[in-house]
Amino acid sequence: MSGRPGRLYGIGVGPGDPELLTLKALRLLQSARVVAYPAPETGASFARGIVAQWLDRGQREIAIRFPMRPGPPPEAIYDAAATRLSAVLDEGDDIAFLCQGDPLFYGSFAGIYLRVAPRYPVTVVPGVSSLTACAAAAGLPLAQRDAAIAVIPATLDEETLTRRLAESEVAAVIKIGRHGAKLRRVLDRLGMLDAALYVERATLPNQRIAPFSEIDAADVPYFAMALISRHDTRE
Repeated sequence: MSGRPGRLYGIGVGPGDPELLTLKALRLLQSARVVAYPAPETGASFARGIVAQWLDRGQREIAIRFPMRPGPPPEAIYDAAATRLSAVLDEGDDIAFLCQGDPLFYGSFAGIYLRVAPRYPVTVVPGVSSLTACAAAAGLPLAQRDAAIAVIPATLDEETLTRRLAESEVAAVIKIGRHGAKLRRVLDRLGMLDAALYVERATLPNQRIAPFSEIDAADVPYFAMALISRHDTRE
């Protein structure tokens, strides 16, 4: 390393609607010499697609490829990504790392942040999360007064998912995807099915909102969430 190292910016680009990008995120995106983003093993990056209209300014781009299969990505992918980004930072170049939603809310950036932050300067720029985007799209107040809200991944095993939901006043179940049928069974068993609202691809042109009881649980995309409240949200 020679001279000042570059800075890594974890930039939340929001849930999908480009107009939800913050002014700070846009400024840093346009000024960084290098732009990095998570991407599937084949195909385009969703995070990059959100801000595509502001790219193609001669910036170097780095796609960090993650496998789109069940289970967390292998640690080796995060290790390799951190090494690759560190080499750029050592050259003194700043990196804008694009993160769908918010960088530290169930995002791949957290694994990179934990590896890079001990040795390099890192700034996290918050973004509109899927949680608040889905609530806004549905017109559903998440919590008021002393109410507690739980964010529960549908990827949990059925017993744990049942217990977490049974303990919750208000819950947001994320990462539904192929777990839709399991979630429906759990909601039905707990008597919560009629209280569950389904939100798919919030803020995008193909956004869909419906009672969870009306959807085909076998055909649910990854970018879907169920919002469940035991109380009248108008209170």
